[in-house]
Amino acid sequence: MSETDLDAERIRTLLERESDGIKDNIRRLNDERYDAIDAVGSETHEHYRTRAREIKEDAIERLPTLIHRTEQAVEANGGSVYVADDPADANRYITEVLDDRDAESVVKSKSMTTEEIDLNEALEVADLDVWETDLGEFVIQVADEAPSHIVGPSLHRSREDITRLFERVFETDRALDSPEALTAFAREYLGERIETADVGITGANFVTADSGSIALVTNEGNARKCASVPDTHIAVAGIEKIVPSVSDLHPFAELISRSATGQDIPQYFSVLTPPVDTPTVDFEASEAPGFGGSDDDREFHLVLVDNGRREMRRDDDLRETLYCIRCGACANSCANFQSVGGHAFGGETYTGGIATGWEAGVEGLEATESFNDLCTGCSRCVNACPVKIDIPWINTVVRDRRNRSHEPDYEDILVDGLVPDEESEGTPLRKRFFGNFETVAKLGSATAPLSSAVASLGPVRRVMESTLGIDARRDLPTFARTTFREWAADRPSAVADPERTVALYPDVYTNYVQPERGKAAVRVLEALGCSVEVPSVGGSGRAPLSQGMIDTARAKAESVADGLGPHLDDGRDVVVVEPSDLAMFHREYERLLDDGFERLRDNSYEVLEYVYGLLENGAAESALPAGDGEGVAYHSHCQQRTLGLEPYTEHVLERLGYDVVTSDVECCGMAGSFGYKSEYYELSMDVGEQLADQFADADRQGRRIVASGTSCMEQLDALLESPNEHPVQLLDPER
Repeated sequence: MSETDLDAERIRTLLERESDGIKDNIRRLNDERYDAIDAVGSETHEHYRTRAREIKEDAIERLPTLIHRTEQAVEANGGSVYVADDPADANRYITEVLDDRDAESVVKSKSMTTEEIDLNEALEVADLDVWETDLGEFVIQVADEAPSHIVGPSLHRSREDITRLFERVFETDRALDSPEALTAFAREYLGERIETADVGITGANFVTADSGSIALVTNEGNARKCASVPDTHIAVAGIEKIVPSVSDLHPFAELISRSATGQDIPQYFSVLTPPVDTPTVDFEASEAPGFGGSDDDREFHLVLVDNGRREMRRDDDLRETLYCIRCGACANSCANFQSVGGHAFGGETYTGGIATGWEAGVEGLEATESFNDLCTGCSRCVNACPVKIDIPWINTVVRDRRNRSHEPDYEDILVDGLVPDEESEGTPLRKRFFGNFETVAKLGSATAPLSSAVASLGPVRRVMESTLGIDARRDLPTFARTTFREWAADRPSAVADPERTVALYPDVYTNYVQPERGKAAVRVLEALGCSVEVPSVGGSGRAPLSQGMIDTARAKAESVADGLGPHLDDGRDVVVVEPSDLAMFHREYERLLDDGFERLRDNSYEVLEYVYGLLENGAAESALPAGDGEGVAYHSHCQQRTLGLEPYTEHVLERLGYDVVTSDVECCGMAGSFGYKSEYYELSMDVGEQLADQFADADRQGRRIVASGTSCMEQLDALLESPNEHPVQLLDPER
């Protein structure tokens, strides 16, 4: 069985086993997150995000100094600090502390860092009795599983599932057939173990350098019990958890639960400056619980774990990973994660979008192999992240490094653009194929319609599936013989005395596959008084970037910037039909271009955004066809939403008299080349089911189906019987 077949089987298994539970739980968390942000106000929420980002940037910049200050503060409080180089070093120190205390039993609160260093396994090897006291962690400990989510480790398991698990393992006669009964059972069972534990181990959501305090964020209160009931408390945290001062905790207190679960604040936000002043607890005292000693009996150890973090700090591309506050919002906002969960979309420890950075940093590139390609770069996680980490860029960088680390697995292909080059000779053939789709499209268009007819033949599709991993169930693009640029070059301007001249960017799909939407955009802009020029420029670099071919993407970005430069020099706005290309101009070009990014970003617009601006500034609305109450079902592209541009299309269509219903689905599931790949086809369709369900009624009602992005249009073609079109085509005066 091939590697692709194995990946497909793994995805299929998880879709069948975990999909419904993960989807329901995460979509509920998302809805609550949206409501919580609305309640506090987007402006206030953005203020906290900006401030949190500033604090983390400063803390990571000054990390060596803050580690030293933390050591001084904790030791001044009577505690001990140990900075561990790696998991073995951390586990050795912790085990020695337990040996010195003659400990036999340990209770733990939820901690991804202890998961990372495999602390439980190390303690069990040392014959210690170890219990997780967080309910979700307790469930997966009993099930002998890894966490499926950074915040909700047992999110993939249903209540019925957990009932069967507990009844089998604990052989209890109690009825555990409700959430309340399960929780009560776990509380009693774990409460007994907390009472008798010799040592309590917690993580730390934050560590403050000025006072040596640790902040624990929980919804169950178990963490502070683990910290205060046993005489000895060990806190384990990555060195990146340090912030300068207690006052810096405020924005994080506002953000962490709102981003994770949609709560305004967590049930418990505990700030401890250990060793705490509370005397030790004696549950065997005559008046239990009593106090068996003084606060002098308490012992505290803070174990700060490096495990690759110092190296990540020196890595310009992975550095942002260290800003992560482990809220899970990136996972929750990801449509692919919603379908398969962290057991597919995750590595040795970490799950979701940010997992790629963490796993690459602490485990190595190899740890990202099985899940990095599940990130489609849709960018929905960018707005969800409370500290504004550019997660898609981190994932792309890791993909690029993986490409470079591979040995070539194919023979040279005698097609310009597909031959291996010095930049990424190890890049798999399929990634080179999709990354250089512009080359493929040029050939396809030059030989159309023969190219499309041949590509659709059964034997050809089977060869494409076996060599390129392009699923035979997915319809292929149909290339146009006359490109959009050729059509525009042969057509005189229809505006005699234009109010302005704009440059309409000919993205690859509009140019070679869907020229009709480009033609419609030209006619709409001309109807509103603009003269339109279609520059002779190539692809934006989106295709190679999505495959982790950063140098190729950079070369294309530089070419596009050079080609559009003269138009910008002449004061022309750049109008873009395809949202993913506009997102390149507005976001990724900042990383790909040495200069000129701001000018292109500030003077480029999505086509319906531009139409909205023209209408608002006096262009004749009557020049466009009226909707007359016709029903429209509209789906916005992911990156269009990230840029905040979705409302412009809605406003224009409603202004022209259309009755608009807008999809609130996270993603269509196609995501460019992702939906073509054999191992991901079923996942792509599973993600798309929600959109299909939402638009099925609209389809039956006779609403016209429109979508802003190429991928969305292709997926809707696969999901629905009715055809779809780009919104600008509704506005075409010649329709």
